Amino acid sequence: MTYELIVSEKPQAAEKIAKALADSPPKKVRELNVNYFVLKHNKKDLRVASAVGHLYGLGEKGGESWTYPVFSTEWKPLYVNNKNAKFTKDYIKLLEKLGKNASEVTIASDFDIEGEVIGLNIVRFSLKRKDANRMKFSTLTKTDLVKAYEHKLPTLEWGQAKAGETRHTLDWYYGINLSRAFTQAIKKGTGQFKVLSTGRVQAPTLHFLAERERKIMKFIPEKYNEIYLNGVCENIKIRAQYELPDSEIKKRKYELEEKQKNKETEEKISIDKGKIFDENWTKKVLRETEKKDGKIEEITSKKFKQKTPTPFDLTSLQMEASTMLGFSPKKTLELAQKLYIAGVTSYPRTSSQKLPKELELDKIIEKLKKQTQYQDKINLILKINPKLNPNEGKKNDPAHPAIHPTGEIPTKLNQQELKLYDLIVKRFFAVFGKDAIRETNAIKININSHLFILKGTRTIEKNWHELYEPYLKFEDIELPVLHKNDKVINKKIEKLEKETSPPKRFTDASIIKELEKRNLGTKATRAEILANLRDRGYLIDKSIKVTELGLAMDEILSRETPILVDEALTRHFENEMEKIREKKSEPDKVLNEAKKKLGIILNEIKSNEIALGKELAKASHVATIQMTTVGKCPNCENGTLMIRTAKKTGKKFIGCNNYPKCKTIFNIPNVKIIKTLPNQPEEDGKIYILAGKSEGNLTRYCINCEEKKEEENEKKYEEEGMICPVCKKGKMKLKKSIYGEFLACDNYPKCKTIIQIKNGKVIREKNTKKKEKK
Repeated sequence: MTYELIVSEKPQAAEKIAKALADSPPKKVRELNVNYFVLKHNKKDLRVASAVGHLYGLGEKGGESWTYPVFSTEWKPLYVNNKNAKFTKDYIKLLEKLGKNASEVTIASDFDIEGEVIGLNIVRFSLKRKDANRMKFSTLTKTDLVKAYEHKLPTLEWGQAKAGETRHTLDWYYGINLSRAFTQAIKKGTGQFKVLSTGRVQAPTLHFLAERERKIMKFIPEKYNEIYLNGVCENIKIRAQYELPDSEIKKRKYELEEKQKNKETEEKISIDKGKIFDENWTKKVLRETEKKDGKIEEITSKKFKQKTPTPFDLTSLQMEASTMLGFSPKKTLELAQKLYIAGVTSYPRTSSQKLPKELELDKIIEKLKKQTQYQDKINLILKINPKLNPNEGKKNDPAHPAIHPTGEIPTKLNQQELKLYDLIVKRFFAVFGKDAIRETNAIKININSHLFILKGTRTIEKNWHELYEPYLKFEDIELPVLHKNDKVINKKIEKLEKETSPPKRFTDASIIKELEKRNLGTKATRAEILANLRDRGYLIDKSIKVTELGLAMDEILSRETPILVDEALTRHFENEMEKIREKKSEPDKVLNEAKKKLGIILNEIKSNEIALGKELAKASHVATIQMTTVGKCPNCENGTLMIRTAKKTGKKFIGCNNYPKCKTIFNIPNVKIIKTLPNQPEEDGKIYILAGKSEGNLTRYCINCEEKKEEENEKKYEEEGMICPVCKKGKMKLKKSIYGEFLACDNYPKCKTIIQIKNGKVIREKNTKKKEKK
């Protein structure tokens, strides 16, 4: 019996496709520990199976070695070189089996470069074919999936496939060769074996972040003053700021221009009329306004439009989710992907700010109206914009429209997913609104020919604000109703002494936009680039700071291999890969050029191998000490507490560096990220670290605050020691974790019953009443 085989990128997508196409409920079949679906569509026999993302990865042809340069690559099953990917073997075997009886193959992976590479490798390696049909869809709704199947493309999208394969090869060239070059340099320079690595896009990204960090470190603050009038007008208290006259502003501008000429500053010339850098002028203003009343000289108001926002592309979604919800770019992409798989939003990896008519926006709105929390906003949309004309942006993406809700009712979403879903829905609503009207007002107060300004901005017509609430990050400052020539009683003239601030660090919200602006990475890879730089210890904190290791690494690379950190080269290759996608260039041309460029870099490293190795090893050692030093040991005179890793178990703990003389040890949470804090221990002797599962979810954790154990006959909670209510064999024991106390069965792991404790009280959970599974 023959059939058409459809292959999706993920198991959840396979189930959605099967249910959408099936004439009657599809049959789920499990073979080789993997599910696939048997169904008929218009009486035609189909099988729907899936991958789990990439099933194949690039490796060195003929086996791994530690020589370089190496440019001979081949695609290998992922499980061959990655122990953590053993589960992919069953997926490959099932696809090979199903492929033998398939009369026709259709690839239904995500329609982007990565999805095309996944599909291409399945077709040629698992199914032993040269080509396949291609489904193209942006949502996992039944309507879109049926349309995608009935209008499937007769071939793979070969432009995307070749561009994707070229990107993988290019990144492999850089990653493997540079890692080997640095490792060999350290070995020859110091005799140590230590792996340090960077990448084609990571190096220039680290470079511009390190340049910003050095500017911050070198920054010398300049003192200035602000002067405020605290007064009363018509029984209304007011606080107005002094503004410099044009003559003083010109003088300040000239000073900054001279500094730029003399290369004393690289900062852009920016004049704030309220900042007074001339101390003599400050004294003059204070002297001439002291105990003198003033009057309102001028009242001005100016209306302006606050443009309706455009639909979300991935970059703007990541920026807004960081600002409004506190999600990292990587977290936002993960959540957006889950919403897409759940069928409630469209494909997230898009550059588009367009909502084309083919989406049938009226039907989406009608579906969303079934969700009661959105009915009022939808009624408002239909009133002000009945034709549903969205405000679109300039950016387009040939593969997918802007991110939008599908109208399907969300089920089984967690709190974080629901928050992001609501943000996406509200942004979708906002694009149908009218421009908001706001007004800036200014009241100028003259005291002895010195002007003080009272400013405010207010919203006159909310318009799109009403559709986007509560995701608005500005506030209205409404000025009191006063009149020209009103007397202002001077209660006090106040001088504030301040200093200029260094350049701002990038945040999770701003860095993605900056990478896009510099054309570094792609919409799908930028979050991963930052995550990799963090994992390697080059970056820390949400307000992005470059570590000592990151600065040292960048300094060495900039000096020894400047071409590696050159943004222009990275942008050049991004443009070349786009040409491949558009079928205007060929992979061999790009890869041959990359080999030549990389060859120059590797020769530069080799020519200075020993000295470079010593520098890299020193930088790594210093950074490691800094990143693992917790603080002074509380139990010995000269000891320092360090984060250590147990040789046998690989578990992290904190121990004194005077071991074995001092055997002080503290346990720490078994989580992915552990960070040290400065100035430990604190005055009360408590020692803290930061611990958590992800960069944006760290908890301040005390390592030496555990209370002394109570005597055995004393219990903190009555339920301690009672027979487990589930297995009836174990006893409930008090346990502690980073998240607090709880009671757990001591028959673990056979019985995993826990009883939560909140605010010092035992909470009986429903799962403690369930019968034990046999």
